[in-house]
Amino acid sequence: MNTYHGDDSVELTILMPCLNEAETLEVCVRKALGFIERSGIAGEVVISDNGSTDGSQSIATRLGARVVDAPQRGYGAALIAGIEAARGTYIIMGDADDSYDFVNLDGYVERLRGGADLVMGNRFKGGIEPGAMPPLHKYLGNPVLSGIGQLFFRPGIGDFHCGLRGFNRRRITELELQTTGMEFASEMVVKASLARYRVEEVPTTLKKDGRSRPPHLRSWHDGWRHLRFLLLFSPRWLFIYPGLVAFLIGAIAVGALAIGPIQVGGVGFDVTTMVYATALCAIGYQALMFAWLTKLYATQEGFLPASPRYRAVAASWTQERGLLVGLAIFLLGILIGIVQVVRWGNLDFGPLEAGQVLRIAVPSALGIMLGFQTILMSFFAGVLTIPRRETRPEAIIEN
Repeated sequence: MNTYHGDDSVELTILMPCLNEAETLEVCVRKALGFIERSGIAGEVVISDNGSTDGSQSIATRLGARVVDAPQRGYGAALIAGIEAARGTYIIMGDADDSYDFVNLDGYVERLRGGADLVMGNRFKGGIEPGAMPPLHKYLGNPVLSGIGQLFFRPGIGDFHCGLRGFNRRRITELELQTTGMEFASEMVVKASLARYRVEEVPTTLKKDGRSRPPHLRSWHDGWRHLRFLLLFSPRWLFIYPGLVAFLIGAIAVGALAIGPIQVGGVGFDVTTMVYATALCAIGYQALMFAWLTKLYATQEGFLPASPRYRAVAASWTQERGLLVGLAIFLLGILIGIVQVVRWGNLDFGPLEAGQVLRIAVPSALGIMLGFQTILMSFFAGVLTIPRRETRPEAIIEN
């Protein structure tokens, strides 16, 4: 997102993304302008048009709104263009389908003036009119995604995907939001939470939109995109926690079964279980390495903030140390294999009992695999951390 310095004479921009909203745009603009007049705030209404062909642009201009062209298609792209063009210190954004309450924005303005960086509406506290939200969204999609977002990022809000939200323009611009689709709504909350921004919420209402056509939202498709985004921005929940559990269970099982078979109640566990535990251990270890590489790449590219603890670990875990650790694990696996070959030689390389062979061969193979994976991961981490020349933007937009 380009840097923009705004206009000190405008305190509030009410921003609406628009794609063929001629049926409802007029009522939304009138409500927004009415709020600005009633509250006495120095404000403007900006319509970020995403390529409308139904005359939405002329409707907005006739009513006194400012129209911004957003040539790149997508919900996020339209909002990014609108934010860049906004003149207000604060921005309140909402859809132009007449489902959101542009008349009662006092709570948003009050929280923003009080120092909040992002103010989210909560439709479940403010009220959802019958038919305004499909049952799938109301009882499954929104509660589940909001719960996952709260668990992963702790923003302290109950409606993670409310489209009516206000924010400090300068602070949100500093987050350098990138997504051009529906994920933009999640990216804003996620990055604000990770940056330890002050995030608050106010009750708001939702009513059935006034359009005769179906909404642009596709329930399962867009729901999956939001979930995928939340997972990608939380390596701990996607990689670390599942990987750590799998690695520990697999490693403990392999270590215990290397000593001998185990009987739990009436169930016996032996070398067959040991083979599958090895696979579980290797999968978990690989997930942990993916977590490290993902975090390394994301912090290098500015997608995720780097905490002081992470910086300390990254500084101490050098490529050379990783190579040495990987080499040590690899050689340990080789050594176990050599011991087994020596024992076989003492038996004149005759037939061996299969269970005893696997009890030694499986840990040897596991050590060789984990050591080699560690070596490769260390080399790849070294590639990601090669110092590069910083590039500067060619131009800064100033109006």
